[in-house]
Amino acid sequence: MSISIDDTGSVAMSAVPDPVAPRASVRDLRVTFRRRGVALNALRGLSLDVQPGEVMALVGESGSGKSVMGLALLGLLGGESAPVISGRAEVCGIDMVAADDEERRRVRKAHLGAVFQDPMTSLDPTMRVGRQVTEAAGDADEARRLLDLVGVPDPARRMKAFPHELSGGLRQRVMIAMAVAGKPDLVIADEPTTALDVTVQAQVLALLRDLCDELGTSFIVVTHDIGVASQIADRVAVMYGGRLAEVGTMDEVLRAPAHPYTLGLLQSRLDLTLPLGRAIRTLPGQPPDPRAHPDGCAFTPRCPSATDACSLTVPEPTPAATHTGLAACIVEGASTISHALQETVEFPTMIELDESRPALRVTGVEKRFPVRRGMFNRDSLHALRHIILDVGAGESIAVVGESGSGKSTLLRVVAGLMKQEAGTVDYLGPRPQVVFQDAGASLTPWMTVGEIVGERLLKFTARSQRRAQVEETLRLVGLPPDVAGVKAASLSGGQRQRVALARAIIRPPSLLLCDEPTSALDASLAASVLNLLQQLRRELGMAMVFVTHDLAAARFISDRIAVMYLGQIVELAPTEDLINDPQHPYTKALLASVPRTGAEPVRLPGEPASALAIPPGCAFHPRCPERVDRCDGEIPTLISIDGTSRHLASCLLRTTGAIPLPHN
Repeated sequence: MSISIDDTGSVAMSAVPDPVAPRASVRDLRVTFRRRGVALNALRGLSLDVQPGEVMALVGESGSGKSVMGLALLGLLGGESAPVISGRAEVCGIDMVAADDEERRRVRKAHLGAVFQDPMTSLDPTMRVGRQVTEAAGDADEARRLLDLVGVPDPARRMKAFPHELSGGLRQRVMIAMAVAGKPDLVIADEPTTALDVTVQAQVLALLRDLCDELGTSFIVVTHDIGVASQIADRVAVMYGGRLAEVGTMDEVLRAPAHPYTLGLLQSRLDLTLPLGRAIRTLPGQPPDPRAHPDGCAFTPRCPSATDACSLTVPEPTPAATHTGLAACIVEGASTISHALQETVEFPTMIELDESRPALRVTGVEKRFPVRRGMFNRDSLHALRHIILDVGAGESIAVVGESGSGKSTLLRVVAGLMKQEAGTVDYLGPRPQVVFQDAGASLTPWMTVGEIVGERLLKFTARSQRRAQVEETLRLVGLPPDVAGVKAASLSGGQRQRVALARAIIRPPSLLLCDEPTSALDASLAASVLNLLQQLRRELGMAMVFVTHDLAAARFISDRIAVMYLGQIVELAPTEDLINDPQHPYTKALLASVPRTGAEPVRLPGEPASALAIPPGCAFHPRCPERVDRCDGEIPTLISIDGTSRHLASCLLRTTGAIPLPHN
């Protein structure tokens, strides 16, 4: 953007940005929040440029300052708890720090777009989608064109829907359509794929890359998953403790990271090639407390190559030793260190169990939800369709599938939180315990951690014994005993998840149910929680049902994997058999969609059908690349692929030599 200053000192902006100037330019940006009189240093001198037509990924653990930088560029750091801000955060030449509110609004309208993690917090639930997109696009025809551009099927019909009637992937596409409606120069996408399953995530990532190439828009993609970043980014900026640790082209940083923290992030990432039977290697320690950053380099307490000088000097980004970018590290050769993560140990063997009865037996379970259509018409959403599943004593089964496949509904029926319409659910022992995705929402905010964890002991243990048992359980999940005296709100996300685990196992259940317990955590924290779950279930002899959309997590945690699609199990097999030799086309599509570092995202075409209108024949056939004519008329059932009950699949193309199961 060209800027001129007239004789009165007023600033005039042209509508067209300078084609060679950075779309975003951050210089020595410092942001400090104050909470209850305590200063929280979110950004501590960040400098970074984003070029025209570039996709820049911001990567780092929670608390590194990624989202704060995005909000500073959007001019959205005001409000009741307005922080102290210094430095510059320019968008197309206009400093969003120094600009007044009216000027920020002009810049947001003319040059900026935003996509946030949860589109339901940005979309008005009382307005139809078409009206919301039309407000951004200017007219209904342009709104339909934009929805078609971002891959929303049948856009004219979707415009009449309310946000809650769309899937998570479709809602995110609607947000992207609104973000690019004004042909912005820069779009800031803050964790746009974190809560999405792998197939929808691949579609959204490919869409962002296509829009960048087609429209020439620059993107800043905030993510804690460096594998996601590698699929679409031209350059990556790694942030730690509110500062820049490393920046460079995506390929160079993946091939030869120059900062030990970047190396740690790469090594702790979950993927489908992790060795099994051993704990995942994780970064030691915790990210720095924004209330009191350590002297010198903030990464020093966790860095295996730190020297005495590291605690005395705050390193500035300088030319990296291993690539053409920058790195903020003063230790020569730190990037070549191969042990950036903690060494790991083998998991203990499972304790001896009575295997004469399964820990869980689900037989013919059906679940429907009534849906009102108009004033007098009601319909039925078929969420679970004749589910049959046994979980052996001490066995771990992962349940995977896209949003809407019925995974969480199955878990809630098993937990007794929902009543099924047909079928039975039988346990070995008392009711199972549940660990939910959002541990913070499941922990009572006015109770201390000790009270929350010890609540299940009230009927069984004297008060004098409860405290000792609570402290011992906290130690078991890796928390210090003094955490018992604080409330959950003062803990990090990873610590709250450990509290939820402590509450579940203080009286060890025979069956533990986990609903996406790692999906919102950083890679290193997710690895720590998975290690903990694997350790605990072996030491305590627990069976586990682990619901996830992350196939790498499913492979690591489970003995078998059940793949669900539109309320049915379409494949069930031992983990390695399913990963290495998938039989159902849907399972193959899920595996192909898993983010792979440096690889292009693979898209599964189409959207899952509505459970209100399940397609005839095989429910997957409208999206299946292997379908034949009979797939749209015959309903497949689970059959044995290998002549035993080990590997089962529900596909008409896998019937040669297969053996039907007795319950089918």
